[in-house]
Amino acid sequence: MNEEQPPRRIGSLEDRNAIVESALDKAIRRGDFDDLPGLGKPLSGLHNSEDPDWWVKAKMDQEDMSGVAPAAFQLRKENAVLEDTLDAFSREADVRSYLAGFNDRVRDAIMDLREGPPVFTPPRKVEDEVAAWRRRRAAKPAPTPNPPPTPTTGQGEEREHPRRWWQRKRS
Repeated sequence: MNEEQPPRRIGSLEDRNAIVESALDKAIRRGDFDDLPGLGKPLSGLHNSEDPDWWVKAKMDQEDMSGVAPAAFQLRKENAVLEDTLDAFSREADVRSYLAGFNDRVRDAIMDLREGPPVFTPPRKVEDEVAAWRRRRAAKPAPTPNPPPTPTTGQGEEREHPRRWWQRKRS
């Protein structure tokens, strides 16, 4: 007689562990774990850190992820260094484009009420910021190119070309 038995109810933790161990043993015998990537290699970062989120940080480094803070914090940080960021641009069109993107991110963060702290960073007035950028740029002294020093031979006479490292006298 081949009567079907109802599925066995798992009552205790020991029963669950026995079922899992049995399934793992069968999978090992079948060879399901033979060609896994990283076979025989230790898990990196497992024992050398007291940080409970070490694996999250490792994954973020592996995926080259950054900027995962809430938008309010990112915008506040970006707002604090906005003038320095704008001063790095050499064209007004780039300044305007960056400010437009900044203002869009601020508006999006204000409208997104799903999570995170409230956004207190105000949008910047593009014309005011461009005028301030122009003033800072005009006040900054223009870089003067320094002429390269003229190499000498040691007796006060100038040489045409500098002496290379392999041409130096050995003493």
